[in-house]
Parts: sequence; structure tokens; C-alpha cells
Amino acid sequence: MRVALVNTNRIQPPIAPIGLEYVAEALQAAGHEPVVLDLCWEEDWRAAVASFFGGSDFGLVGLTLRNTDDCAFTGRHSFLGEFAEMVEAIKAQTQAPMIVGGAGFSTMPEVVLAQCGADGGIWGDGECAFADLAGRIASGREWHDAPNLVWRAEGGLRRNPPRWADLADLPPMSRSWVDNRRYFAEGGQLGFETTRGCDRGCVYCADPVAKGRQVRTRPPEAVANELERLLMQGVDHLHTCDSEFNVCAAHAAAVCQEMVSRGLGEKLRWYAYCSPVPFSAELAQLMGRAGCVGINFGVDNGDAEMLGRLGRGFGPQDIVEASRHSRKAGMAVMLDLLLGSPGETPGSLARTIEVMKRAEPDRVGVAVGVRIYPGTELAERRSKGELREGVTGGGDPAEPVFFVAPQVSQTIFWLLDELIGDDPRFLFFDPNRPDRNYNYNANKVLVEAIKRGYRGAYWDILRRVAPDA
Repeated sequence: MRVALVNTNRIQPPIAPIGLEYVAEALQAAGHEPVVLDLCWEEDWRAAVASFFGGSDFGLVGLTLRNTDDCAFTGRHSFLGEFAEMVEAIKAQTQAPMIVGGAGFSTMPEVVLAQCGADGGIWGDGECAFADLAGRIASGREWHDAPNLVWRAEGGLRRNPPRWADLADLPPMSRSWVDNRRYFAEGGQLGFETTRGCDRGCVYCADPVAKGRQVRTRPPEAVANELERLLMQGVDHLHTCDSEFNVCAAHAAAVCQEMVSRGLGEKLRWYAYCSPVPFSAELAQLMGRAGCVGINFGVDNGDAEMLGRLGRGFGPQDIVEASRHSRKAGMAVMLDLLLGSPGETPGSLARTIEVMKRAEPDRVGVAVGVRIYPGTELAERRSKGELREGVTGGGDPAEPVFFVAPQVSQTIFWLLDELIGDDPRFLFFDPNRPDRNYNYNANKVLVEAIKRGYRGAYWDILRRVAPDA
């Protein structure tokens, strides 16, 4: 059966749709014919939709939704309105069932489907589930009981139980389904995945909701094979798409060893999201040998009590040591903060900034306001009425919902300015601070830097283009 796969993500700098490529690979391995429409490059997406579907016969349409919004308290820009328009435009062109997938959809399936006219969606792993769904439709079998499916039943939306994939069973990834050369030229990097799922207990994080609460690993050989295919396309700067690369330290080391054994550390430059624990000097050295040039530690806070409230399994000293291990191994370091969560005070902010400075990273990302995603502990606490004050947004179901602790909500930006001063290492997730803004969506500084040949993680590009970097 011919299956249309549509990438709806149009943010700039462009980000290659790795999940769509993985699904296309699984569809082809199952005997189907995937055909990709990448709307990222289309100046007039409506005309592109009409041209693509006009006269073509598809038995199934899949749409990937990477982000529901810009994830920024200072922006709060939802992408669901335009996405709904895309769904409507495609429905006017085909009678085939329309199924949504992607990380953004899996984070809040019912919310997304309530905003658009798609027939359903696949939440969680898309490769096997979407191929199974295509097989059912192609053979004329009932498909509404397919695993991972969220669908419109009589009386409302229904979510079927998931089937989490064994990543060792996925087909080899050719990374040939979209124009990765162009994504690299205009986006500066591409992604790759070594694990999926997260077993941590962070109170705000939607990754366990979207990707499962069990960490599953890809065979190191499969990861290295995929990297070699990307190298053949001229792609030599990459970033992990894992929740945290080292969540399974032994597997992270095995992936690095495989890369070293193939000589990829001499050809690639890559970046990783990591946790300060478990993270050792030995792993840092091995990652450096494998070609890793930068690590983004999502530390959230630097105050011991706040880290406990957030459900993080590390303390301030772990942050300091992880940063130092990384820099000693020759890798740049980014520490990402998420400030204003329940319990935040002026004192905790001061202690956080002090720890950040003591860790001596290359850059610190400062995001104010915690996004409340459905299915998380924060969302449950809100539903119980525990977060009566500090919540912003949510008047419209598609509007992003954020929380900023009442103790600091009126003064947090002023306090941060006082604490940070003119320290150039601190980047702000604030469109009103263009000199320090690291909101990557429509970031003109990034787009121009990539045009000039800069490559790598966006925070590292911003670090290198800064006049005082």
C-alpha cells in the first residue's frame, strides 16, 4: 500500500524529522511504499499539499507533529492552529485515513486530536505501530483496536494500550527519506538516537509520557551504521535525540567504544544531552575520544532542596563535578536551568546562580516558567488544586500552560539580572533579550550563523558567534 508521510514542522532553523525517517524505514521493511511530503521547504505549503495529493492514490496518511508549541513561557506560541489547517487542507485532497504521530502528539494526544480533524494518532513508538496499522488497513481488517492508537470512538476519544518496541528489532536506518544534506546545510546539525524512554521521576517532564518509562537501548552497531550513512551524505555534526545519553551509562560507553573502533571519533563532531548522574571522568574521556565536543546537562536548578522537589536524583556538587569532568575531556558544557517551579524563592535562585558560576560551564541556559504537560506529576497536582496560584495559560485547550512560583513571579527577571549581571555565559529563553536569546525557533542570529558555515548544537553556535565568547 502507498502511504503518504507528511512533515509539518516548519520552524527555522530547520530540524530534520528523524522520527518520520524511522517510520518510513519500518513501513518499507513491512512491504509498503512510503512517499514523503516535507513541508519544511515549501514557501506555499497549501500549494504543495494540493500538488502532492492531486491525482495520487494513498491508502493511509501519516502526519508528524514534532512540537505543540515553542515551549517558552515568554512566548507561549502554539503551533496547533497551523497544524489543524494542514490537516484540513489534506483532508480536502484524499479519503485515506489520517493518522498523527511524532513527539509533540505523543505528549498530549487527546489535546491535539481535539484541535484537528485527523482520524486518530499513534502515541509512543511509531515504527512498528504505524506499520501494523498500515497492514490492517491494506488487508481490509478492523484497525481501531491497533496498539498505540488514539481514535475517535462513539462518545469521545479512546486510547488503546501501547506496545513499546524492542529497538533491536528496528530495521537498519538508511536516513535517505528526506533531504538531509539540505537540513545539515541550513540547520547546522542532524539528530541520532541511541536510547528511548526515561525511568526518572522528574515532576514536569513529558518524555516518560511520550516515550515510555522504561529505558530501551539500540544496539551500538546499529547506531554506528546509521552514523556512517549520514557521513556518506556529508553530515558530520550531530546531536543525540535521547532523553539523556548516559541514563544507562554502560550502554553509553558501549556506543562510544563502537564509534572509536570504527574511527568515527576522528570524523564526527557530536553533542549529547546528559544527566550529571551517572557521569564519570572515564565516561567523559571516552565520549571525547568518540567525537563528542559538547554536552548539555539539563540540571534545572542548583539548589539542593529544589532539586529534590523536582525529582532530580543529583545534587549541586554532582553538577559541578560533571561540568569539570567534561571540560577536562575537552568538551564544551551547557547547563540548562528551569526556574520558577513550585517552592522557588529568591534564596534558591541565588544559590542556583552561585552553583552555576562555581561549575564554570561554557554556557548556562536560563528558562523561566515550567511547562505543565498532561500526564506529569505537576499536571496531577494542578488537577487536585494544589497549584492554585502561579498558573498561566490554559484558557484555550490549545494554549500552553506554565507555572511560576508566586514567591518569585513578580520579581524573577529582575532578580536574575541582579544575580547574573553582565556574565556573558548566561543565555536567556526570552525574545526580549536578543543579545542572549536561545529560543531556537526563528532565531535570526542562529540562521545567519549557519549560513556563514557554523555547525553544531545551537547553544554552542551562539557561544562561538558571540563577540566575547
